[in-house]
Amino acid sequence: RAPPRLQGKLKLLATGTEGYIGVLIAGVLTKRGHDVTGLDAGFYRDGLLYNGATPPAAQIKQDIRDITANSLRGYDAVIHLAELSNDPLGQHNRELTFQINHRGSVALATKCKEIGIERFVYTSSCSVYGVASSENVTETSPTNPQTAYAECKVLVERDVSALADKEFSPTFLRNATAFGASPRMRFDIVLNNLAGLAWTTKEIKMISDGTPWRPLVHVLDICDAVACALDAPREIVHNQVFNVGDNGQNYRVREIAGIVADVFPGCRLSFGANAADNRSYRVNFDKINSQLPGFHCRRDARTGAQELRSVFEKIQMTRETFEFRAFTRLKQLEHLLRTAQIDESLHWRPV
Repeated sequence: RAPPRLQGKLKLLATGTEGYIGVLIAGVLTKRGHDVTGLDAGFYRDGLLYNGATPPAAQIKQDIRDITANSLRGYDAVIHLAELSNDPLGQHNRELTFQINHRGSVALATKCKEIGIERFVYTSSCSVYGVASSENVTETSPTNPQTAYAECKVLVERDVSALADKEFSPTFLRNATAFGASPRMRFDIVLNNLAGLAWTTKEIKMISDGTPWRPLVHVLDICDAVACALDAPREIVHNQVFNVGDNGQNYRVREIAGIVADVFPGCRLSFGANAADNRSYRVNFDKINSQLPGFHCRRDARTGAQELRSVFEKIQMTRETFEFRAFTRLKQLEHLLRTAQIDESLHWRPV
């Protein structure tokens, strides 16, 4: 017989809680009455755009590759976000990306299963669709990853799904491209980057023609999807894949640029020729909106751009802050490597 649904206050471990999405997870889950412990290697600790996140009840500084099964005891569920977090970073060192994102994530899930943790929520990505053959890809559409980052997402889904049984119940959330304000800000994702350019230079100069499609989802809507997956009856989420977003938030990149330029007064907008990046996909989000209880996206691209403009005004963001290394994942890791704070395997060196 399958275990009952998780109920009441849960003891949760969330990995990646000092990242862009993860820093907001604890607040969302704490408001729902859960007890959250965070875990993060701490690579992006230098980057704090503003104060405003509810911290987890406890924070562990650890690499996911070093977690032991024993240290996972006592948790009801694990939410896993801690991976090398975008395409350029993944291409920087493909083998290391596979070591951390694929093998590290599968090892974590395996340890969770070994010690009897029932729920495992994995944040995957719509980038698994790559150059989509279909106009409206669903969770059952073929994947077509174009980068090491996306390839690893496909492999983790495959290998962790194979672990599912009556005692271990994974859920896979394929997030659309995130946007919106976060204390641990990222300016290397499309809407946030365009908003930063609009604020600091009053110009968005696209190098491409902006025709590729990108689905977007607000960072807090991602957090809500995680919370809804944990609260849902097991039979709804057991070994299920959900695209996280809304059908109304499939945008051409040029549309995103237009929305941002409109929100930031006096911003000039121009486009270039077609670019080498051929990733383009429109995603269908019917499943999550019809089957995951309590979930719907509350924010759109215009809301996100207005929110970012408000934050930039409040903190009087400078160009120096916008370009600060810690808000771009690849720049920050290259800095830590160059200054020998981390070794070539991305482990912290002793001080």
